[in-house]
Amino acid sequence: MNALIEKIESEQFKKEIAPFRVGDTVKVHTRVVEGEKERVQIFEGLVIGRKGRGLNSQFTVRRISYGQGVERVFPLHSPRIEKIQVEKRGDVRRAKLYYLRGIKGRDAINVKELGKKTKKK
Repeated sequence: MNALIEKIESEQFKKEIAPFRVGDTVKVHTRVVEGEKERVQIFEGLVIGRKGRGLNSQFTVRRISYGQGVERVFPLHSPRIEKIQVEKRGDVRRAKLYYLRGIKGRDAINVKELGKKTKKK
């Protein structure tokens, strides 16, 4: 029984997923169906969490839109996701960035970039 489930799951895995982590700024290209037409919509924001394993893995992206925080949860292996582009790498010390929900303004999207050194005073 377990081998059958693994076989079905392996067929639905996406092969080409850009490696990204919590703290990265990403653009998620999703396919949206409106009537008979289909188009690609881009959701750009900060990855604040990843969870799950295998086919059930999900990630949460947060952005600020007109002063209001908007979060979306995407299944990683969904056929609706066309591609994931990593815009900026972030350097964080936590697995979940839920504390950003309580912060307002520009500070809610500022995460230290990976590779940049800060000066000590």
